[in-house]
Amino acid sequence: METGVEKESFPWDRGVYDAHCHPTDTIASQEDVPKMKARALVIMSTRGEDQDLVRQFADRYGVQSDTLHTLWDRGGHAGPTQLVPSFGWHPWFSYQIFDDSTSFRPGTHQLDAARHFKAVLSPSPDDEFVSSLPEPQPLSGFLDQLRSSLISFPFALVGEIGLDRSFRLPAHWTPSDEAKRKEGLTPGGREGRQLTSYRVQIDHQRKIMRAQLDLAGELGRPVSVHGVAAHGMVFETLKDTWQGHERKILSKRELKRRSSAANAHAHQVTFDDKTEDGVSVPRPYPPRICLHSYSGSLDALKQYLDPAVPAAVYFSFSRLVNFSSRSDKAVNVVRAVPNHRILIESDLHSAGVAMDDLLEDVTRLICETKGWSLVEGVETLARNWQNFVFGESIVK
Repeated sequence: METGVEKESFPWDRGVYDAHCHPTDTIASQEDVPKMKARALVIMSTRGEDQDLVRQFADRYGVQSDTLHTLWDRGGHAGPTQLVPSFGWHPWFSYQIFDDSTSFRPGTHQLDAARHFKAVLSPSPDDEFVSSLPEPQPLSGFLDQLRSSLISFPFALVGEIGLDRSFRLPAHWTPSDEAKRKEGLTPGGREGRQLTSYRVQIDHQRKIMRAQLDLAGELGRPVSVHGVAAHGMVFETLKDTWQGHERKILSKRELKRRSSAANAHAHQVTFDDKTEDGVSVPRPYPPRICLHSYSGSLDALKQYLDPAVPAAVYFSFSRLVNFSSRSDKAVNVVRAVPNHRILIESDLHSAGVAMDDLLEDVTRLICETKGWSLVEGVETLARNWQNFVFGESIVK
């Protein structure tokens, strides 16, 4: 990144944290994880082929209860890079899951796969394309697997989930495509194939997203959310999970009645998260949400900042998506995001030097946009990452 002046030394020792990346897409990069400068990475799963890979990476480098303290160290050696796993099903691959409450042949427990694909893809695909698609799996079975993964990894997130109205499915593999495939890449991705006209129906995407949000709420896990050309629908889907659980905003008169002026200032919003006898109750919405590589408008941003929203919503930015060009939109949105709700990410598909470079680049851009010094910015972003991933109570 060119700034016109000599670069200030980057304070890696203060702790740099990636909120969203995909190193399991390049399996060999697993060996590069402990060599990285970043303190910790949140690694995403997206489809059937990478669920177990995320587990494998996390088994090897995952954050443990007895290593949590090393994530908070400032100015000292914190050991090798650690990983936080995230398990979920990406909207690009949502057509590979069928709703087993509705998709069986009438009077049987047999799936009509062709019928499923023709119902959830638009335009309705021809038989040749349908025959090239992988066998779909039941939603109930995936949710059982997701629950098991989350229970096995108590710090795990749910993600990558979301909605995408612009994505088109790649064409089926041709001999020419097969000859150009790169070794070491996890199967299931596009890998340079031409795109078709087929998209996943947004109603089906919402059904898969909502099922995962419900489980995240039940288990109290944060989520990492993808949204492209669907920012309004992403908000509405999230809003549906907290409908009826909005924060109650107290008037100044009510504040005076309830507490002293000092306490009133500190408790302008009440949380109805306990019963009368003080017992915590589960919530139907995720407690913390990261909108990854956020590309929505300022108006869309303001919806999430409404004080009635009960979830803590964070906004993550990447060099690859948000700052590939220096647009005024990205700069204005970054400036509008509250300082305690901004995150950085690489969104890269392999671990190593390139991922570190992207994290440094986007941190410098965020600091420049926010008017922060590098140390101030790195420490602010570190604290935000820790609060998003683990919650403020654990970090404190």
